Parts: sequence; structure tokens; C-alpha cells
Amino acid sequence: MTITPAAGPDTSTLRGASTPARSRRGTGSYDDRRDRLADSALVTLGELGYARTSLREIAANSEFTHGVIHYYFRDKTELITYCVRYYKATCVTRYDDVIKDSTTADGLVRGFADKLVETITDEAPMHRLWYDLRTQSMFDAALREDVLYIDATLETMVWRVLERYAALAGRPVRLPSSTAYAMLDGVFERALLRHVCGDARALDQLHATVLGTLPLLLADA
Repeated sequence: MTITPAAGPDTSTLRGASTPARSRRGTGSYDDRRDRLADSALVTLGELGYARTSLREIAANSEFTHGVIHYYFRDKTELITYCVRYYKATCVTRYDDVIKDSTTADGLVRGFADKLVETITDEAPMHRLWYDLRTQSMFDAALREDVLYIDATLETMVWRVLERYAALAGRPVRLPSSTAYAMLDGVFERALLRHVCGDARALDQLHATVLGTLPLLLADA
């Protein structure tokens, strides 16, 4: 029996999504300032979440005035979606070294599990903000296009890991990209919630779950 590899992610959502607003002046300095504002705003957003954060709250916890923030961003929604896109643009390359440096299937699984634990340890507020924003998009139509774009990039990131794992193991992925991503995303979100709630076992159990789950995503030899 011939086993057909599972389908990869549909990148049409990436091509169709809007990109962040660009410079009104056509210079790098404008975009550089927006990035600096995003860095500053992410700290407050990660602590308070979407609903509890206002532009005035962001200004009060940064070097920028409320007027300056309004000059670069029309409203809170534009600022927050820009911030999350800006942060996730770095996140989607997080596992590139794991993919590049792994020479065995078992080594890749362990490296992937290690990196998942590391990112919750170091950046839990940012992940918490992402899940908050994804939930809010079910109620706020203005967020949906950006959320779908970010979600698609994360699915592509996970699929790159699984493709490399399948190549090292010599066995194709048995599930479509969307299903495999949803499973691993659910495992990650649950671990994040338990970690935020103070469960000391959450990260160890995340690590063990990933070690046990990834082999199940490959077709039988």
C-alpha cells in the first residue's frame, strides 16, 4: 500500500490577508517608530490583555504620549494587531534552528519540545495576548483578517517542523497540516493556561506530551 503524505497548509490565506499599514512618509524612520511603539505596547498588552488595555494605558507605561501613539496608529485595534503581527514575525522563525540542526527524528522531537517549554517560560505574556486576541476576533470583525493571517503563519511554522521530522523518520505525516496544527496548538494552549495558573507540573507535562504525540502524527512504517 502506498502512503500519500498529508497535505501541507493552504497558503492562500497568507497571500490574501492585508499587510500592516505602511509609512505615510515613505521612509524607514516612520516604520521604525511604529516598531518601537509596538515593543513598548506589547509589555502593557501582555500584562493586561486586550479588553483592559487602552491607548492611554499604553502611553502611561511607555515613553510615548497619547498624542504620539494616535499619530502612528488610528485606534487601539490597529495598534494591537500591528503589535501581534510584529511579535509573531519573530516567533515564526523560532524553530528554524531546531529544523536545521536536528540530524535524527528523536533529536528533532526533543529539540521541539525543549523550545516549546522555553518559549512559555520566557514569553508567557505574549502568548497569552495572542490567545486573547484570537478569542476576541470571534466577536470583533476588525480583528479577524489579521488573526487569520497570523494563525496561518503559525500553521506553516508547525508544518515545517513536521515535514523535517517526517523526512528524518522516513515516514510521512498522516494528518493534514490544519489538523496537526490544531492538535499541537491545543496542547500548547492548555499548558500555557496551567502555567499561568501556577501549576508547577505544566511545563514538564507539556514536554512529555510532545514527546509522546509527535510520533503519533506519522504514518505507520
